[in-house]
Amino acid sequence: MKNTLSKPLMAAALTAALLAPQFSTQAAQEVEPLKLNLPLHTLKGTPEDLPTGPNIEPPSDKAPPPISVPKGVKNVAAGKTVTGSVSPFLGELAQITDGKKEPIDDDAVEFRKGVQWVQVDLGEEYEIHAAAMWHDHRYVQVMRDVILQASNDPKFESGVTTLYNNDIDNTAKLGVGTDREYFELEFGRVVPVKGIKARYVRGYTRGSSQSALNCWQEIEVYALPAK
Repeated sequence: MKNTLSKPLMAAALTAALLAPQFSTQAAQEVEPLKLNLPLHTLKGTPEDLPTGPNIEPPSDKAPPPISVPKGVKNVAAGKTVTGSVSPFLGELAQITDGKKEPIDDDAVEFRKGVQWVQVDLGEEYEIHAAAMWHDHRYVQVMRDVILQASNDPKFESGVTTLYNNDIDNTAKLGVGTDREYFELEFGRVVPVKGIKARYVRGYTRGSSQSALNCWQEIEVYALPAK
């Protein structure tokens, strides 16, 4: 039977056929709000002199709105191996992925002053859609030079993607950050990630508004298996 479609109609049909798989793939990835297991709110009180400035978010008792992530993401950092630029003098590196992040001394992992980092080995490459981090929220304070990066290189010398950076003066020598500093509360800091693929996640800090020492409590990485 002879094809009776005109050339414009045939072109339109061909275009629709080519685009259909792309649209169906996008529609198949359903999203939902990211659900976090938040620790208790600190009851230590508020210091009289809180840092202020255009680069500091004011503290709030309200949780930020949840970010959307694809259905099925899991915290693939749970129980994974953690290394650091230095050994902690309080706590153990394994506590940073143990799921415990209450505002108590037993859940704090403290390091010496200066720019220091901790790194989570996810064990294999994942498609990352969100990361959450908690520093010392036993007290109301602002952590300095918070940087979060992801890579497939354990040395972070190549293929590095910066997920968050509030180091506005490039103290850590990893680039000038454009994110804002924030007060450490039970909400932590949740970072949306656009499905980048990586095996390692590394977080930097350089003291806080209360102390020159560095302190971490937890890193969570929400991801899907890499395709």
